[in-house]
Amino acid sequence: MNQIEKFKKERKEVARFMRRLYKQGLTSTSGGNISVRISDELIAITPSATDKGEMRWKEVGVMNILGENLTPGLKPSIEAGMHLAIYKRKNTVRAIVHAHPVCASAFTAMKMNIDTSLTAEACAILGTPVMVPYELMGTSELAAKAADYIEKSDILLLENHGILATGENLLQAFDKTEVLENAARMTLITNLSRKKSPLTRSRILEIERLFR
Repeated sequence: MNQIEKFKKERKEVARFMRRLYKQGLTSTSGGNISVRISDELIAITPSATDKGEMRWKEVGVMNILGENLTPGLKPSIEAGMHLAIYKRKNTVRAIVHAHPVCASAFTAMKMNIDTSLTAEACAILGTPVMVPYELMGTSELAAKAADYIEKSDILLLENHGILATGENLLQAFDKTEVLENAARMTLITNLSRKKSPLTRSRILEIERLFR
């Protein structure tokens, strides 16, 4: 067994969550990318130009923290640099989900914040997402900016692009992605109805003490 084959478990997990992301309608066939930290020096990351709804573990690449592709037969995601920059900046991040859920992404195009104070779940799981000013996807400029903003929140709203969620594991990062999309839908509904009753400040502080 070579070194890369040792990471089958992590690569299978990445592929499984990517299929799940697509199945839930949180990204498109060609969109989005997922990674998990294998060790301080290695990550497993989804490849570029691959059907996200049918992804298998052998299609998931392995890179080192310096950006060297250890699976040369696979082309890493164009956002690999953004993932690596975040891992370098914040060592508590063990997994990253970058996706393009329709409603949450619409808020990035409107430059509007998603209200996470409408439900206790969103408040506890998401905290306050931050908006990252626009940079062209796949560029070092976007990578640098995302790394800067990840210091402020686990959840990034990438202007005119999509969202990014981090976690201590892939399940946590995926959960934040789902809850964020639900919070975006609730924000839209309550804004349209003009009947909003968010959590009070005292209730938010109580949730933060217990969960964050």
